[in-house]
Amino acid sequence: MKPSNVATALTTCINARQPVMIWGAPGIGKSQVAQQTAQVLNRAVIDIRASLLDPVDLRGIPHIDKGRTAWCPPAFLPDASAPPSIILLDELNRAPVLVQNGLFQLVLDRALGEYRLPDTAEVVACCNRESDGGGVQRMPQALANRFVHLEMEPDLEDWCKWAVRFGIEPPVIAFLRFRPDLLHQFSRSDRAFPTPRSWEFVSRITGVNPGNGIEHALYSGSVGEGAAVEYSAFLRLYRELPSIDAVILNPASAPIPNGPATLFAVAYALARRATCGTFGRILQYLDRLPAEYGVYAVQDATRRDTSIQSTPEFTRWAIAHADVIF
Repeated sequence: MKPSNVATALTTCINARQPVMIWGAPGIGKSQVAQQTAQVLNRAVIDIRASLLDPVDLRGIPHIDKGRTAWCPPAFLPDASAPPSIILLDELNRAPVLVQNGLFQLVLDRALGEYRLPDTAEVVACCNRESDGGGVQRMPQALANRFVHLEMEPDLEDWCKWAVRFGIEPPVIAFLRFRPDLLHQFSRSDRAFPTPRSWEFVSRITGVNPGNGIEHALYSGSVGEGAAVEYSAFLRLYRELPSIDAVILNPASAPIPNGPATLFAVAYALARRATCGTFGRILQYLDRLPAEYGVYAVQDATRRDTSIQSTPEFTRWAIAHADVIF
């Protein structure tokens, strides 16, 4: 399932009070989908890293109450006064099997000994697949059977929607439009490899403009040498684009670049500059490009600024491109 479908399914399970587990390769954004879904549902997130716990951490500390042993539950578990929340069991299958066994009762019975999970809290878990390594433990079938299981895969369109909304640097988005297969290439042998998470690292580095002396090394240390070579070459093209202001001022006569990489770069640069006032001129230029570049640019422009969809220019464009699904 792509991330947007996982978010929809996650919302359904939370509303149905059904524990749910998200599976997928490292770095594709499983935890972020859970956290963003919680934000949409106006729920707090209680992030519990199961791999950092010992079995005794779940039950709490014993004390004497009227001559009998009682247990003080850990502070990370919500009580009845807590706001609506999601208990996010992150990296669940990296936890020792004894810890996973300790979570049986919490997931199924919503209890740990005398402790009771409040009705306003729901359980979501995130796990890396066993085939992807990462020090995972085989999950006991009794625990696995307590969840609805969702398999998540990265998706470029979903990632671009997220990237526009969360301020990922324009060259990174434009590059992955040009090279979508580099969004995620998991490697067991390389220390750095392309993932949605590591492209976010590249965006942060690009945003501070570290300088030619170390720039490529930083990109290589984020997404691996192969992806870094391609991104660095694309970034040089992006930085040498003709003036976008000149394109907007003279859309009918501004030169059209050669090559797919430069076309993606100029299309996305225009999308970033689009406003209700400039959109008509930008469309005039985009209509001179091969159709797919105009579609990508309009999609990204309207995701960044939804008011553009109210302009007459957008209405005319949408009618002419009625087969395009946003």
